[in-house]
Amino acid sequence: MSVLGASLKCVIHPGIRRRYFSKVGFVGVGNMGGHMARNLLKKGYKLIVFDVNETAVSNLTKEGADRASSPAELAKGVEVVVSMLPSNQHVLDVYNVKNGLLSSAKENTLLIDSSTIDPFVSQTLEKEAAKSGVNFIDSPVSGGVNAAKDGTLTFMVGGSQENFERAKPLLRSMGSRAVHCGDVGMGEAAKLCNNMLLAVSMIGTAEAFNLGRKLGLDSKVLADIVNSSTGRCWSSELYNPVPGILDNVPSSKNYDGGFGTALMAKDLGLVQGVATNVGAAVPLGSLAHQIYRAVIAQGFAMKDFSFVYQFLKGQN
Repeated sequence: MSVLGASLKCVIHPGIRRRYFSKVGFVGVGNMGGHMARNLLKKGYKLIVFDVNETAVSNLTKEGADRASSPAELAKGVEVVVSMLPSNQHVLDVYNVKNGLLSSAKENTLLIDSSTIDPFVSQTLEKEAAKSGVNFIDSPVSGGVNAAKDGTLTFMVGGSQENFERAKPLLRSMGSRAVHCGDVGMGEAAKLCNNMLLAVSMIGTAEAFNLGRKLGLDSKVLADIVNSSTGRCWSSELYNPVPGILDNVPSSKNYDGGFGTALMAKDLGLVQGVATNVGAAVPLGSLAHQIYRAVIAQGFAMKDFSFVYQFLKGQN
């Protein structure tokens, strides 16, 4: 398979003139990355993809993407690469191993990592990339699988203003918002703070609705009260953990899809590490981490993180 060289050029979209990468590399096309890559195809980008999951790659090649045999091969023919991977180690392996992105990325290539990882790992990768004249930004996302599918993700970007501006048209092709958070690592910092708050608020929502159930209160009535009162939050209004209150959320689909409990626990583990490094007290974040680890221990790692409602129901 030949990989065509990419060039940066201007094209006209309805009423808009913007910078446009003619070919994009994408590493990690699972639940989130697959939808993000698909949205790039829909917006007219030529795409080359890599993932260890052959089925995920095949699904995208059927829709017009090319495939690469390794991250190194993928990086040779593009000027921008997006990565969406599960953990620190996965990111380090994709970027730094013998056939990794940094082994073949051309000078001035823009590497955009949308994984949720330790901000200090992002900062390390930026330094490694700079040795080869390669640009790196961290750009984790908020919104989950549904937002990835609908193209409404929010990107939290850490990097130079120049690289942020260079990446923004591409990011806006996969999401509705891109926010510059500061230097490399600050996108990850924003994401971890957000996810810690999300975990805490989901547990609080689950506790309140479980208490209401135990008291004999109809959950839909409680939802109506909470969502028009001071307890209102994203977890109660748009992602309620009680089955049957909202149709298009995991709790009404046997807690399948969405943001997995294992991933939430992973993010909360990252929070514990960075909080220790900087000496920040996160007592509720620490407790949320332990609760989600308990959910996993009961065998529900793959269920959506709102499954914590069912976990609390089972506690006497």
